[in-house]
Amino acid sequence: MKVLLLENIHPVAVEILEARGFEVELRTGSLSEEELLAALPGVHLLGIRSNTHITEAVLDGAPDLLAIGCFCIGTNQVDLVAAADRGIAVFNAPYSNTRSVVELVIGEIIALARRLTEKTQKMHEGVWDKSAKGSHEVRGRTLGIVGYGNIGTQLSNLAEALGLRVIFFDTADRLAHGNAQRMKTLDDLLEKADVVSLHVDGRPGNAGFFGAEQFAKMKPRSIFINAARGMVVDTESLRDHILSGHIAGAALDVFPVEPKAQGDEFESVLRGLDNVILTPHVGGSTQEAQEEIGYFVAGKLAGFSLEGRTELSVNVPAVLAPQLQAGHRIGFLHVNVPGVLAGVNGVLADSGANVTGQYLSTRGEQGYVVTDTLDPLPDDALAKLTESEHTIWLRTWDA
Repeated sequence: MKVLLLENIHPVAVEILEARGFEVELRTGSLSEEELLAALPGVHLLGIRSNTHITEAVLDGAPDLLAIGCFCIGTNQVDLVAAADRGIAVFNAPYSNTRSVVELVIGEIIALARRLTEKTQKMHEGVWDKSAKGSHEVRGRTLGIVGYGNIGTQLSNLAEALGLRVIFFDTADRLAHGNAQRMKTLDDLLEKADVVSLHVDGRPGNAGFFGAEQFAKMKPRSIFINAARGMVVDTESLRDHILSGHIAGAALDVFPVEPKAQGDEFESVLRGLDNVILTPHVGGSTQEAQEEIGYFVAGKLAGFSLEGRTELSVNVPAVLAPQLQAGHRIGFLHVNVPGVLAGVNGVLADSGANVTGQYLSTRGEQGYVVTDTLDPLPDDALAKLTESEHTIWLRTWDA
């Protein structure tokens, strides 16, 4: 089976997949839709990061594709519905780079509060500017976290350890960590926060989420950080508020449009502004995080293709089946309508199958049942299941 890994995925992923018998091709950059259409025929597993976009057209041109691994947190770069309709499972690494992103944000909060970007630039220019003007401690100041998920909560914990007061806003019902305080509205948070840090996801409804209205409601001389998704922020409005002096500093790691490959030119209206930190989407780009992500997602891709396991898939029913130690396994992805499982078990009973384990789950319009048997299912029984009007795919594996 062939694997294509794009965007400098950590070599540990290559090691894991090759050790499981896969043929792996590793490329450093992302691919356009046209390039993907040329590259994907014959590819069974695809690994990407955040800069490769998998559209319905790409999926239509990838007849051999079984699964996609997003070696990052987000999956908004993949048409998840179209992938699910075709039975292509998508996996990601929702927790593996959390610490790396949080450490970057903590460093940026301190750097911006101390205006280190200006100090270091002047030093490189040969100017000795030993002044406390505009420089503050972070202790005692208020951090407002917008989006209190995995990253937001860990940021909350580390920020409190530094002496920051933490408030947060989330549309979901989240448990506050430590002394953090929930705000009823985003406006309440913006009114109180000295630092606003965004940690929302990339769902389409969040596009343009933070713009001129929200910047205007922030405290005068406050700090803004976005390490979430580039499309959630109106960068033109941010520029205006930095130039007016209303926003004292900003740090952005993500942008509405990002270069495709290493060394490509980066364009932004925020370039050249004082006390603005711009980083090239490296929040999770530490050696530790990338190795963990490579290990985690490669394992999910191998487990799915070799054993039919879908635990932690983001788009097909997640079935936590044990590792196949003996016997045979049948994976049956189907349209989620009443009676399908009864039909499957009827076929198993008629064939005299000795079932040693069965695991199932549904997700929206799909259902997935994994059945382990002592002996292989007869060809006529497999044909009955394959030919069912509700079948998306049926696969078998041997221990």
